[in-house]
Amino acid sequence: MAAQPKPQNRPISNIVFVVAMQTEALPIVNRFQLTEDPHSPFPQGAPWVHYHGTFKDLNINLIWTGNDPTLGTAGGFKAKGASIGDIFVVSECAFHDRRIPIPIFDLYGVGLRKAFETPKLVKELNLKVAKLSTGDSLDMTQQDGSLIIANDATVIDMEGAAIAYVADLLKVPAIFIKAVTNNVDDDKAIVEEFLQNLAALTVELGLAVEQVINFINGKCISEL
Repeated sequence: MAAQPKPQNRPISNIVFVVAMQTEALPIVNRFQLTEDPHSPFPQGAPWVHYHGTFKDLNINLIWTGNDPTLGTAGGFKAKGASIGDIFVVSECAFHDRRIPIPIFDLYGVGLRKAFETPKLVKELNLKVAKLSTGDSLDMTQQDGSLIIANDATVIDMEGAAIAYVADLLKVPAIFIKAVTNNVDDDKAIVEEFLQNLAALTVELGLAVEQVINFINGKCISEL
């Protein structure tokens, strides 16, 4: 979720959600009564879908990346205190599968980016804060596991660090809200656990997003 950059003393007016899976997008679309834009602002051939609407004093936009997937839900580590159903706000993002074993290039591969800090929001909504590690595979190899530990990550996904990179390039404040669908460090099969919990957890994610939007409404960037 990104907020349009504004002077510190002006209320936030525009919110953009970037959501990977339709299952994750629809609860937000329905909750804020967003409508699909029939005239896509994206290049021809791009699968992205734009929804928009207003909620209180905010212009809400949601970008679903279409049928070429991936955002919102995440895997978590029990050993780091993550449980199924937990909602996290991300403090920083990094990659765990861009392995470039050359000095300086290795740092580029990890691509560490800090998310926008929202201490008042976190305190008011009693949300957990965690670091996020991003990779392109749903499973976890031993090498991936080692790098996730090196990233000190509690939650993992398949898109967050890429979004953090673009937000940093454009200097747009980005907040990452993640719901844990599966634990990657237990004995259950990752795919089965993910599919089993996905539908229920996206509903919980939608509720958390509504709380966040209600908190943001009428506030300036500095008040988050």
